[in-house]
Amino acid sequence: MIKMRLYASASALAVFALNLVPLAGSAVAAAPAFDCSKVEAGSIEALICQDDGLSALDQKMAAVYAAATKKAANEHPSTLKAEQRGWIKGRDDCWKSDDPRSCVERSYTLRIAELQARYRLVPVTGSATYVCDGEPAKEVVATYFETEPPTAIAEFGDQTSLMYQQPAASGAKYQGRNEMLWEHQGEALIIWGYGAPEMRCRVKR
Repeated sequence: MIKMRLYASASALAVFALNLVPLAGSAVAAAPAFDCSKVEAGSIEALICQDDGLSALDQKMAAVYAAATKKAANEHPSTLKAEQRGWIKGRDDCWKSDDPRSCVERSYTLRIAELQARYRLVPVTGSATYVCDGEPAKEVVATYFETEPPTAIAEFGDQTSLMYQQPAASGAKYQGRNEMLWEHQGEALIIWGYGAPEMRCRVKR
């Protein structure tokens, strides 16, 4: 298998650092990046405000989104802001789920990993070019990222697919929206597109 692998014065910084240290015996509750005093009761945002784990994920999302925004500054047109609005709408639809908390947690986890991979905010753990069905023109290029869960960005022709690692009995299996890459010891089974046939691929040496 392929190896994955303000400026401030000193006194001001000292005060800031002191404020980060909780008093002995006290518990500091996490807070999301948005203002909880303005959320609607019973909403998904209210759920996030009441949950330390989800609040921490929202803080992480805010930091990752800010980093991605800097990387997206040269995109023309930039689609990041519109995509993020769409993601928030999808997150807020978790009220329809049988388990809203798990739905929200999964939504944050996958979106954070997506932004980290797409905008190269985390280390690349490996890359490979696969030649499929014995045809040199059928090349799939995959880049693997150190996200949680692990992700891969695969390119086939002029198309790109973001994939998340899935449980597998052997090898490393990644699933995108309509694409799948299952790699094991230099060979891979790849499906590209809904209802598309399997392609049997080998790592290009």
